[in-house]
Amino acid sequence: MQQHKIVSREEWIVARKALMAGEKELTQAREALSRQRRELPWVKVDKSYLFDGPSGKVTLGDLFKGRPQLVVQHIMFAPEWDVACKSCSFWADGYDRMAPHLAARDTAMAGISRAPLAKLEAFKQRMGWTFDWVSSGDNDFNYDYGVTFTREQMDKGEAQYNFGTTPPYGDELPGVSVFYRDDSGAVFHTYSTFARGLDMMNAAYHYLDLTPLGRHEEGLPYPMDWVRLRDQYQPAPVQASCCHG
Repeated sequence: MQQHKIVSREEWIVARKALMAGEKELTQAREALSRQRRELPWVKVDKSYLFDGPSGKVTLGDLFKGRPQLVVQHIMFAPEWDVACKSCSFWADGYDRMAPHLAARDTAMAGISRAPLAKLEAFKQRMGWTFDWVSSGDNDFNYDYGVTFTREQMDKGEAQYNFGTTPPYGDELPGVSVFYRDDSGAVFHTYSTFARGLDMMNAAYHYLDLTPLGRHEEGLPYPMDWVRLRDQYQPAPVQASCCHG
């Protein structure tokens, strides 16, 4: 880490207030963008999807749990894998406890993956998660919403991840999709985001952004190389101080 200028408290406050002006601009820009997001047109979901859930088969409409809004986290967990993607799990750790707060604002949340339900349940128990998580292994949901691609699509270069703006780095990729259900029960797809668009849903990253070191992912084989499943981190060694030998 480079050496930083050390100043008086008074000088620091001047510099901090200058940065605050930029932060306020970013907040206003984000609020304007959120308004644009809410104004996007919708697409009616005419296809029927049946998912495997802990209590049996459920529809996309069932995942709303009587609420008008549904946020779906596309968690990377292919049928042949034994555990979910470590990076998707990093996100899931952060939003697991959000479900009751979202429910208070008329919004349900669910994870959807292609792995069989037994694998989802086992991993969910291991991680201590409580959010709803269902299997789409018997339907086209993941393919239709741009997070899973066939081998043929990959081989032919036809996989369109992030609306064709991001080259796919695998046939199973992350994303978030949002749906709305009206009073008649009709379901509409209102929004999806992928790749760096998922960044704002990871609170841990934004806490790191407050620190002097930031995310400090430079020099790694890829940015999230450091991430592990929550129960796989090794305790950091305690360095002896001058008072303890």
